[in-house]
Amino acid sequence: MEHMHASKPSVVTWFLSAALLLQACGAPDLVEPPEPGAQQPQTSSALERGADTSEDILVQLQAIPGLTVRREAPSPIPGTRFFLLSIQQPADHRQPAGEQFPLRMWLLHRSVSAPTVLFSSGYGGIGVPYEFEPTALLGANQLVLEHRFFGPSRPASNNWKHLDIWQGANDMHRIIQALKPLYPQRWLTSGVSKGGMTSVYHRYFFPHDVDATVAYVAPNSFGVDDPRYIHFLQHVGEASCRARLRDFQADALRRREQLLPVFQQWAEANGVTFEHLGLDRSLEFAVTELPFSFWQYFGPELCAEIPLPGAPAQAVFDFLNEVVPFASGYGDRAFEFYEAYYYQAATELGSYRLPEAHLRGLLRYPGQNTPASYVSFPITQAFDEDLMFRVGLWVFLKGSQMMFIYGETDPWSAGAFEVRRRNDSFRFSAPGANHSTAEIITLPEAERTLAVERLSSWMNVSIPPARLETQTDKAARAPSPLRDLRPRL
Repeated sequence: MEHMHASKPSVVTWFLSAALLLQACGAPDLVEPPEPGAQQPQTSSALERGADTSEDILVQLQAIPGLTVRREAPSPIPGTRFFLLSIQQPADHRQPAGEQFPLRMWLLHRSVSAPTVLFSSGYGGIGVPYEFEPTALLGANQLVLEHRFFGPSRPASNNWKHLDIWQGANDMHRIIQALKPLYPQRWLTSGVSKGGMTSVYHRYFFPHDVDATVAYVAPNSFGVDDPRYIHFLQHVGEASCRARLRDFQADALRRREQLLPVFQQWAEANGVTFEHLGLDRSLEFAVTELPFSFWQYFGPELCAEIPLPGAPAQAVFDFLNEVVPFASGYGDRAFEFYEAYYYQAATELGSYRLPEAHLRGLLRYPGQNTPASYVSFPITQAFDEDLMFRVGLWVFLKGSQMMFIYGETDPWSAGAFEVRRRNDSFRFSAPGANHSTAEIITLPEAERTLAVERLSSWMNVSIPPARLETQTDKAARAPSPLRDLRPRL
């Protein structure tokens, strides 16, 4: 998945955004997927003649094979138009003539003469016009892509074997091939958290599709219980704050029987059900996950608000629910939407191990807070132990014109990708920033200057100082919509 302490939209907003249903339409442009690292040939299409600026952009979009313009919505961003699109994709790119499904996209159009940012959400899409940081800095067009198996962007067969990073990379590859003739300037892929990871996987399989990648707070986890995250949590922040969190956890578990009725009352009042995990297991999972979520979404400014042992049960529950929201983290409705993420984490992406040693004797479900616990069916596919190592090694040895932005207090930075500057790739850590606030504009001046210079060079676009100032002001007002709506990643 991410918010500042005083700015947290309801989970209902996220689900309503994900509820738009689409009908399939159009014919696919069939592409045989290549091997990792292979140079990609240019393909022909109805738009191979290049962008015809004399035609309305709507007409040009409608001419792209397999692409459907669902509707155009007003855009409050000057000089842009906003479209809801869908594009036909094979359920299995190894069988391009087989089952098809429509994958949703949101286009913020500026000009066919501007560069284009392909922003992977990693999850469901957002149906509102919004400029992510690279788009705003570059004055670019922006295409936000919903990930397969999220929202309505899923094959009717619902075959989970077709949900993996290779299939997702091929989705992005086909979209780039389809739209590059219309947007012939330079392309950049980007994303936040899982979306940033998705942009990296696309470069791993198709390194020459785009000119650059900027991935925000994107971890590379080794296994479903990567212990590097425990080490991070044992050292982040002040020792007094970490101790206060541990005391809160132990106190909450000792008072489990006091908290469960409060939890039950809250669930009934808010219409949230917990049939999959049950209240008791959900409560314990939230308690064990508290330190990770605390540093991911919040930070030292909240240390003084951690209830001390013996605080009223309602205060304990309210704090826990604020830091580790029960509805979006453990509720049945959340599982329905985020199940695809947990499946990917359990089979390929990996996840973190949580510190539990200090809670020994208080846990009823030790070691059970793993991705597989959040999936409604048994996962028979073994976790690919080598895949993320291979991706990480490729990024380090061969990944070029890639930029990774992390937050100093974000636990996910424990799984940061390694890069080499001699490959013209860079990794930055924003001081004091968490999963919500790590951006280019939050870097120290020298690193920010370097990042902007490389971004400008990669994309062959001048970035005026005024754009940086505007972006800084905007970030101070509100975080991006995708950063506010993640249950974990």
